[in-house]
Amino acid sequence: MAEFILYHTDGCHLCHQAEALLLDAGLNYALVDICDDDALAERYGVRIPVVLRTLDSAELGWPFNSEALASFKDAAPNSVAS
Repeated sequence: MAEFILYHTDGCHLCHQAEALLLDAGLNYALVDICDDDALAERYGVRIPVVLRTLDSAELGWPFNSEALASFKDAAPNSVAS
């Protein structure tokens, strides 16, 4: 299962930039095209690209850079109970 989801749509230049940042960061992510789901299109239509952290459903909205993405990744709650 992917640790992150990138909500995007084809032809979105900002989405391509966001995906490049995820690739550069070496993150395990899945692409979800919001055009394939009416509810996602309604929710994210004017906000894409958005990265969702699957562990806790936290979202990082555009604009973000590699530093913000790293902080978002590092802020993930520990999945192991203490």
